Amino acid sequence: MKEAGFPLGVLLLFGVAYITDYSIILLIKGGNLSSTNTYQELVRKTYGLVGYLILSTLQFLYPFIAMISYNIITGDTLTKVFQRIPGVGPDNVLTDRHFIILLTTIIFTLPISLYRDIAKLGKVRVVYFSVLQAVGVMSFAFICNHNSFLIYGSLEEPTLKNWSQVTHISVSLAAVISVVFAACGYMTFTGYTEGDIFENYCRDDNLATFGRFCYGVTVILTFPLECFVTREVIANVFFHGNLSTVFHIVVTVVIIAVATGVSLVYDCLGIVLELNGVLSATPLVFIIPTACYLRLSKERWNHSDNLISCLILAVGVLVMTVGFVLTILHPQECSHGKEMFYCFPTINEMFVNVNISHVSLLSFSFYKFYNLLTCIY
Repeated sequence: MKEAGFPLGVLLLFGVAYITDYSIILLIKGGNLSSTNTYQELVRKTYGLVGYLILSTLQFLYPFIAMISYNIITGDTLTKVFQRIPGVGPDNVLTDRHFIILLTTIIFTLPISLYRDIAKLGKVRVVYFSVLQAVGVMSFAFICNHNSFLIYGSLEEPTLKNWSQVTHISVSLAAVISVVFAACGYMTFTGYTEGDIFENYCRDDNLATFGRFCYGVTVILTFPLECFVTREVIANVFFHGNLSTVFHIVVTVVIIAVATGVSLVYDCLGIVLELNGVLSATPLVFIIPTACYLRLSKERWNHSDNLISCLILAVGVLVMTVGFVLTILHPQECSHGKEMFYCFPTINEMFVNVNISHVSLLSFSFYKFYNLLTCIY
């Protein structure tokens, strides 16, 4: 929302939701046309080994970059939680994001990620041109294509009609929730909105501290799911789907070590989400489903499905290429964990006696207007 602006951001969210909805249904149509029941089989039958390897690369990158983002979130959130503990000062080791990331990796994420069976994780898991960059982040938020065949097969009556109904309801609900959260977050912090919204809240905010704690625990326990997917891709491509105990441990440790190393060096969540969006989510949502359908379709070239697929494919290629270049050339600004300027009381703020993270939009507007008049004076 910050990248695209408020009115256009809302339109883009609904636009990306529509494309996601359409591509998910198109994916199942492609599966029916090719008599396949997995994303990998569909691409392999349509574009051969090259297509399969490209899809495998994307399916590796998506969860791998997500793992990096989870570590960044852990470092951002839990350090501020520990700072609220009496006696823990700014120089305490518990406020060092590098220490927290390493600690949670060694104690939690690595041991849990060593499980072979993903079902066992259920016992542990508790809880402008910049418009193109915004579309990448939105694609990351809506992506679920890689799970579509699995969910389609779980329906009592796996028909295209039932699948379409499920998809419409699910994506519509996700779109409404996304718009509400994005709008509230952007209207509260406007141009100061961070990639990690918790970075916008002051350290002495008790509600935000509780939210950080819950969010930190959630991402720690979600991390192994992404590790499982990346390991599975490596096993399928290089080891024919079977890993010995030794290779299972080695591959897991290497994946987590590289992801942790990157997250220790880089701490800006916004650019990580943008890169994952334009490099992984956009091809998986925009490009591959439409390209497969266009190759399999027996309809005339001017059929609505073919025309819409061509349009979505072109948009996907544009977002992926231009979005990637812009993300590298014009990365999002990042607070690097520093307290936002409005968290430090000024004479004006003490006079108005407001808290930026809790005021209504109207109150916040009057507050900014008051500061503007003061500056002019």
